[in-house]
Amino acid sequence: MLARARPRILTVLHQETSSPGRVGHMLVERGFDLDIRRPPLGDTLPETLDGHAGAVVFGGPMSANDPDEFVRRETDWMRVPLKEKKPFLGICLGAQMLAKHLGGKVQGHGRGLVEIGWYPIEATGHGRQLLHWPEMVYQFHREGFTLPSDATLLATAETYPNQAFRYGENAYGIQFHGELTQAMMHRWVVHGAHRFTLPGAQPGRDHLGGRLIWDMHLRRWLGEFLETIFGHAPVR
Repeated sequence: MLARARPRILTVLHQETSSPGRVGHMLVERGFDLDIRRPPLGDTLPETLDGHAGAVVFGGPMSANDPDEFVRRETDWMRVPLKEKKPFLGICLGAQMLAKHLGGKVQGHGRGLVEIGWYPIEATGHGRQLLHWPEMVYQFHREGFTLPSDATLLATAETYPNQAFRYGENAYGIQFHGELTQAMMHRWVVHGAHRFTLPGAQPGRDHLGGRLIWDMHLRRWLGEFLETIFGHAPVR
């Protein structure tokens, strides 16, 4: 007998060298395969998710406000998982695209502050009902988003108040990054060092030092969060 194919998660990345990191590892451990697409490199997005168990849209150095064709196409495409009520997770840029699709605004801080490094967040009452959240998370962004109408805020922070939200029962957006492996963080610290002088950013040594303290809690949260959204693939 031929083994049936494992259910797939659509995985949207934005650079040739980008990786789904720990999110990808954890989804594979839960019995899913990854269908990786890179729209900036010309990959298409499916017109339906009937052949997928859900979708994850990751971050990138671009802005959800950029005029590039793929940015508009991805933002419009958010209607597919929302209409079909498929499990969806947007991370950083992916969350900003989701918020913009739902009528929110993507914008920088009024005083030019960024979050690049480790910063505290606080779960809301709705967030605490969902699961236990970490106190510190890893950030790498210059823009945030306003909370869309009818969305439920799950986590907040001082500089960028909207850190995580849920829309409906299946769609989630988070501003911060739990997907980074150690190798990924080293790469980001090297290639993103020019941003460490921006207002509010932390020096590279704090990125790596903070990982030793807080990453175990962030990793545990990520596993529970992915379980909440996607569960496990059915056993064949």
